[in-house]
Amino acid sequence: MEYILWIGFYFMTFYALLPALISRIFGFRVFMRGKTDREIALTFDDGPDPLYTPQLLDLLKRYGAKGTFFLVGSHAEQYPDIVARIHAEGHVIGIHNYVHHSNWLMRPKTVRKQILKTSDIIKRITGSRPDYYRPPWGIVNLFDYRRLGHLQIVLWTSIFGDWKIRVGAEKLYKRMRRKLKPGEVFVLHDCGRTFGADENAPAQTIEALERILRDGFDEGYRFVGIDEMIALTERNAQASRSLPQASLTSQSATGGESRVTAEGNETASKAARSARKVGPLKKAAVAVWMLWEKLFHVTFHLQPVGDGTSFNYRVRKYSGPTVEMRDGKRLRSGDYVMEMHFENKMLYDMGMNSRSSVHTAIRLVREVERGLPDLARALDTARHGDKVVALYGISIIHRGSEGLGFQTFELPKGVFSWMTHLYLRFMLSVINPEGGKRLREHGERLTPRQIIMEREDLLAWKERTGKQRPSRASRSEAAPTPLAVDPAIGGDHIGSTM
Repeated sequence: MEYILWIGFYFMTFYALLPALISRIFGFRVFMRGKTDREIALTFDDGPDPLYTPQLLDLLKRYGAKGTFFLVGSHAEQYPDIVARIHAEGHVIGIHNYVHHSNWLMRPKTVRKQILKTSDIIKRITGSRPDYYRPPWGIVNLFDYRRLGHLQIVLWTSIFGDWKIRVGAEKLYKRMRRKLKPGEVFVLHDCGRTFGADENAPAQTIEALERILRDGFDEGYRFVGIDEMIALTERNAQASRSLPQASLTSQSATGGESRVTAEGNETASKAARSARKVGPLKKAAVAVWMLWEKLFHVTFHLQPVGDGTSFNYRVRKYSGPTVEMRDGKRLRSGDYVMEMHFENKMLYDMGMNSRSSVHTAIRLVREVERGLPDLARALDTARHGDKVVALYGISIIHRGSEGLGFQTFELPKGVFSWMTHLYLRFMLSVINPEGGKRLREHGERLTPRQIIMEREDLLAWKERTGKQRPSRASRSEAAPTPLAVDPAIGGDHIGSTM
């Protein structure tokens, strides 16, 4: 039964939940928010609709605004004249699947077929294939990242519930008015014929949008297609990256080197703090992730270690291939192990409040060192604790762990290894302030490994006092350098146990 539960958790985590969190929290391979001075992107889903899409096009034309239409392929097939008009009037056309079904509920091959079919329909009508894709409800699955070819996934910054008639035009206008600022990507709906929507809801969307267009133009905003929004964002991001160096060169030439250095440090500090700000939507996504972890704890009967803020554990039977440990000892399938799990909230808080990847690594290893005595004492009360052969975990700790008494072994290749690798890379991007950068630069070195501590080595931590580390003759050749201060440790050497 537990094996079936594991399969279910892995499927939902890696196929559905994890990609959704990655895209929403970190913007991984998706575009959500622009970096512009006065541009706003209006995007419209689920059309075309024979009644409301022409009215919307008339409205946009009156104000000289451009929009992006993510079309449902079956609707585009029904109303090719409207699709042709959207294209002729200079708006951007994207794909919203052939039918409005969630990517979580379809096989990867089915999703790909839907996208290709819709792309073919739009090309027959307009002469060109779309470059942008928005999955229904903004929900991506694992394979969307790899199977979409040249398509850019586009999500949004603001969604207003305009598919429900009960919202009303006035409330909808107020919701949109609060979000009227540069870089915003609005998602609205020009069709009410999809599941969960009210058929006449687009009428209130058009009414509220007219007031927003009027307000926006009065305040100097431009309403642009998603293509222009992305181009401007990339241009502004590139300019921001080159600005500090240009400023340094200019100030140095006039003898202001020390002042520039101080200003540069202050700017970098502000940028780092700004980068770690978490908006309401991301907070909600993290909350879902934490809730998912609690469900995992309940399902697999994890027990807290110490105060429960850093580690959890469970005792189970090892089911992998035989592992050759020190002194000729072996960990065999069927042997009991104490399986160690990091608390995700601790990892997340640690990453959000660390100054750098090295700082994150140091703090993480200190937590491991602090928790080992509690793990050792837990053997006395744990069910089957007297039968435990080793402390076991899976981690992206590549070196230095021997200083704490661990031995590391390659994780046997297979589906489990591949999914674990994906999960731990995601965890690194969460707990590390430079996680995304580390993944790009050192991705090939981020491989999960089994970390194993023999029972005797774990028990040696039981009565540890102060900062004294236990020693064992069989570990005499292990590196004595304290792992917590190893200067060689970087963000690419750390990870999370599961």
